[in-house]
Amino acid sequence: MEGKIETLWNEVRELNLGTSGELDRLDFPPTPLQFLRDFVSQNKPCIISNATHHWPALTRWTSDSYLTSALSSSHVSLHLTPHGRADALVPSPCSSSSLCFASAHVHRTPFPEALRLITAKNDASSFVAYAQQQNNCFPSEYSPLAADCDPHIQFATEALGCRPEAVNMWIGDERSTTSFHKDHYENLYAVVTGQKHFLLLPPTDVHRMYVREYPAAQYSYSPVTGEFELEMESPARSVPWSSVDPYPPPEDREEQLSKFPLFFNGPKPFCCTINPGEMLYLPSMWFHHVRQSPDSRGRTIAVNYWYDMQFDIKYAYFNFLQSIQCPPIESQTLAETVQEDLDSDAPEKTEDE
Repeated sequence: MEGKIETLWNEVRELNLGTSGELDRLDFPPTPLQFLRDFVSQNKPCIISNATHHWPALTRWTSDSYLTSALSSSHVSLHLTPHGRADALVPSPCSSSSLCFASAHVHRTPFPEALRLITAKNDASSFVAYAQQQNNCFPSEYSPLAADCDPHIQFATEALGCRPEAVNMWIGDERSTTSFHKDHYENLYAVVTGQKHFLLLPPTDVHRMYVREYPAAQYSYSPVTGEFELEMESPARSVPWSSVDPYPPPEDREEQLSKFPLFFNGPKPFCCTINPGEMLYLPSMWFHHVRQSPDSRGRTIAVNYWYDMQFDIKYAYFNFLQSIQCPPIESQTLAETVQEDLDSDAPEKTEDE
């Protein structure tokens, strides 16, 4: 079985995705037919240039004064964590030797104050702030900015036969990261300022993600003490989540290589950086890890569009594949090579970081 799973990883790349580790780049938005035929039906990501060149957001949102003026009376959902890793695995409050899935503390904050907190980097700050509400937050929390970008992506709407289920706003800096996970949406992700750095793995690589059930926990932040408390959710629930950190700290590197050989020993993830004015098509069920580099004002801003996926035969195949047990692949030398490749693809620090 081990060899057959490895063959699947390689064949998917050789027959469909390519073996270079790079995504297809389109100079202009595709037609609806091209998008459906060449990318959606093949569950294949791509980077699209000039899809948002007409957005006023590309110039207006580079100005903090414009944003704070337009949203002067708006309250937004600000996610607070001690370290910038919301919806991620952290040591459990019950036992430091086990992990839990921790969600951020969410605080309704006037937008001008939220923007200040997101970009604050003084040593007195005891948290990292990230605007990442997700549940169709753009029209509900950022409606004064609606005229600055499209309500939907025309070629995607025509190709998929529906408007997006949700349109979300993301505002953060380099301290906020998103751990490996997948979504049951067709995702069009447009960067407005700063850069987003993605690691991507196709659904066929599900065994390499070491998805496990983790107990859910929630951060609670006290502005009085400036401290966080992490509490297990009640009633208890578990969350299936990837166990892999593709960029482990040096002190944990050897342990991570040993615990997750399928990830570190397998084909290199697809790596891409999305710049302002570019859009990533991220197909449904693709695993993705996200980091970001801020602009000269210290923030990264993006808007993404979630379209409902088709729960068709591909979804059935994925569920079947996920149910198959796969033994680890032993190859420490290859693991070290892959980790070195990942390190070399990490975004360089900017002067704002």
